[in-house]
Amino acid sequence: MAQFFEVHPDNPQGRLLKQAGQILHGGGIVAIPTDSSYALVCHIDDKGAAERLRQLRQVDEKHHLTLLCRDLSELASYARVDNRQYRLLKHATPGPYTFILEATKEVPRRVSHPSRRTIGLRVPDHRVTQELLALFGQPLLATTLIGPGEEEPMNDPVEIRARFEKQIQAVVDAGACPMEPTTVVDLTHDEPVLVRLGRGDPATLGLGSTE
Repeated sequence: MAQFFEVHPDNPQGRLLKQAGQILHGGGIVAIPTDSSYALVCHIDDKGAAERLRQLRQVDEKHHLTLLCRDLSELASYARVDNRQYRLLKHATPGPYTFILEATKEVPRRVSHPSRRTIGLRVPDHRVTQELLALFGQPLLATTLIGPGEEEPMNDPVEIRARFEKQIQAVVDAGACPMEPTTVVDLTHDEPVLVRLGRGDPATLGLGSTE
């Protein structure tokens, strides 16, 4: 049965976030709010939790999981970033963007793309997520909370609890989130490539819409 932590969206209770962090350290999967939608997160070094994360979403190893980072200083430990890429990242973070970057050796091979050796990284602009990352002390492995066979992400924590309470260990309820996935940009090419248009405006990165 999933634990349910109701926190204030702008001034979250630290003791509740610490309890959520303990669940993550213990190998649990937690649903948390972000600036795009709710996400499922787990400890990056927990192989079993990462596998359950993929099973919940029904995605294979070629589906990019994302590292939620508190800021760009954390990101540098997990991705190779040149000056051009860094300028783009600095311009768009924190915000509802996911960037595909070349993974460093710090990233377990099981969570990076099997053939490209890339990883999705992002710095969310959400107070609760930021506070949880600060208390946890390292990035979290994440995937957008989209139900199997569905296309729209979930943003209602009560509905999330009712649907997944036997499959995940906790829900951090900070109220409804935007109901739109992140904008995904691949930075591993000579020029940025817009992979998915989401909540983040691609014009911020000098990119046009795919529509």
